[in-house]
Amino acid sequence: MTASGTWDPAFAGVAELLERHVADGTERGASLCVVHDGRVVLDAWHGWADRESTVPWERDTIVPVWSISKVMTNLAALVLVDRGLLDLEAPVAEYWPEFAAAGKASVTVAHLLSHASGVSGWDPPFTVDDLFDWERATTALAAQAPWWEPGSAPGYHLLDQGHLVGEVIRRVTGEMPGRWFAREIAGPLDADFHIGLAAEHDHRVSPVSPPRMIEVDTSVVTPDGVMVRTFTGPFLHASEANSERWRRAEIPAANGHGNARSIARVQALMSHGGELDGVRLLSPGTIEQALQPRADGMDVVLNVPTRFGLGWALPLPAVMPSVPEGRRCYWGGLGGSVVVNDLERRLTIAYTMNRMIFEHAPGIAQVRPCGDSRYDAYAAAIDEGLAA
Repeated sequence: MTASGTWDPAFAGVAELLERHVADGTERGASLCVVHDGRVVLDAWHGWADRESTVPWERDTIVPVWSISKVMTNLAALVLVDRGLLDLEAPVAEYWPEFAAAGKASVTVAHLLSHASGVSGWDPPFTVDDLFDWERATTALAAQAPWWEPGSAPGYHLLDQGHLVGEVIRRVTGEMPGRWFAREIAGPLDADFHIGLAAEHDHRVSPVSPPRMIEVDTSVVTPDGVMVRTFTGPFLHASEANSERWRRAEIPAANGHGNARSIARVQALMSHGGELDGVRLLSPGTIEQALQPRADGMDVVLNVPTRFGLGWALPLPAVMPSVPEGRRCYWGGLGGSVVVNDLERRLTIAYTMNRMIFEHAPGIAQVRPCGDSRYDAYAAAIDEGLAA
């Protein structure tokens, strides 16, 4: 069984690596796409779409991609910035007046995009069922107090960044963020990416296999600390991504569905000056703003160093070794999916998979927040192809 798709001869090694990973069980099914200087130089997929390994991964197979949803939602916010409808430095309350409650009047739109608002989860009581109720979820976020001083430190907005940024989008446009994204971004780019999936696409969805837990250093964890409050506010098991209600909902921090091709098409806007195939949605100036560090230091949620610009992480090789320093931005989804935008080389790499894994961050007894050794190996093979 060989990988399917198309690729320039220089990238044959990437396809061969994908084949080996499926053959030895490193992958169950996966897709990879590379857009370089406006051209798709690799669009490959291989493996199995079902958990029983009987249904092949096809060209139009899509998969839950978890937090890659965040960089899609955040890109939508930047499009509104570019259109003069949203001010990054304005208080969130300028668009969402209720959000000023409980000491959040000074929290800006930029704080939301950079994981620095102090609101990284929901105060209890808040259940997984509540997560699916947009009005309940956003009303609760507006009413609660920050868990740390806004702007003072990064704290990964695990499940709620999409509700925070998404509600700002809704207040500005009058539409739910998934619908606005579909019409204004995915549609013009012909990108098969969905925040809220229609039933007609269910047959194309590959279910994810939840990751096995790994041992982490819990000595810094306190029961009432920001980390615990975030991961339990609410606690969501990875198997929820395979449910029908997950597909139907709009949870813009986490429930996006797509494949590497669709992710690369949208995200290549960042690496190509805001335009792809004649469709311009961002200006170079807005992209430059997104690349400026806004929150940098020990992440109070993840307990690893992070560096965030406006909507994406910025290079920090100690945590994401396959993304070197320079004009780059990236993020990934729980269990392995990754997208990297390299502005220096006009390059976007996207990777999605259905076998989720956890690995330790390099030299740190904590879960690596983005990517894993599979993506690192693909990135190295892609670099070899680019150098050929």
